[in-house]
Amino acid sequence: MQFGAQVNCYRSVRGRSTRSDDPPLTWDDIRPVITTMDEGRWNSLWFADHFLPPPGPRAHEPLPAFEGFSLLAAAAAMTERLRLGHLVLGNTYRNPALVAKIAGTIDAISHGRFVLGIGASWFEREHEAYGWDFPPMRERQDRFEEACALLRALLHGDGSVTFAGRYYQLAEAPLAPGGDGATPIPILVGGTGERRTLRTLAMHGDIFNLDGWAGAGMSLELYQHKIDVLVSHCEAVGRDPAEIRRTILMPALLTDDPKEAAQFVERIGPGTLAGSADELQERLAAFVDAGVDEIMFGGLQLDSDLFARFDAQVLAAFD
Repeated sequence: MQFGAQVNCYRSVRGRSTRSDDPPLTWDDIRPVITTMDEGRWNSLWFADHFLPPPGPRAHEPLPAFEGFSLLAAAAAMTERLRLGHLVLGNTYRNPALVAKIAGTIDAISHGRFVLGIGASWFEREHEAYGWDFPPMRERQDRFEEACALLRALLHGDGSVTFAGRYYQLAEAPLAPGGDGATPIPILVGGTGERRTLRTLAMHGDIFNLDGWAGAGMSLELYQHKIDVLVSHCEAVGRDPAEIRRTILMPALLTDDPKEAAQFVERIGPGTLAGSADELQERLAAFVDAGVDEIMFGGLQLDSDLFARFDAQVLAAFD
């Protein structure tokens, strides 16, 4: 079983906390957590992709929001084991051909440890602030499907790629470096919309991810339902669903205080992982038994000692 963490890269060391007395986030807060993870049992490291701290009020906009690709390049150079990716890149922020080029470079730096996680984008204020178009949902989904087709052509292609889409075009574009080794950079498709997003995954993606931050909570029933929908899309497009890796992102809190655990669940939403080490292990084991290949944790405070304790008390049970 494999485990990863989405490490906070905006606002404060408490991540999604909105307390005004939280210290602003710095690189020196992030760096020791990465080192602790690389030296421990953790298998993967993930960053968000935001240019403003989401989804808070305007008062939080001046707080730090580290650019996701820059952070990941730094992490690639300072780690030896961890797979590296984003949960998830916003497609509307960058041309997908540029995304592929950066992906190939980071994969080369990390010697083949990069995963390209990408979604259709959702944070409208971010687009307004930086002058990016924020099309209606249908067009964002159209653009996202086309971007994933382009990315797969570049990442899986052999030689230069020509692509004539409605929104994106390539004219004999090479991708060099195009990854480290014979295995193409995998594409993680963010989002589990049943009509469009999971169909895009079935056609062009390599990794499914159910996001517990997305508001629908996290349950075995929801996970299995989404997998069933994905399998049906795979059958429709002629794809073997066994080719697609299954992962989940769970907001998590390790605490022996039942009141603190209950408050965390109330704040984040139903299905949030919170409680003692034994309670977390029991719930995680159910997802392992259901066929989840990797579980990523989110919402952990940026504290290297906490990450080490989570490693020793929770991850170690699955050795």
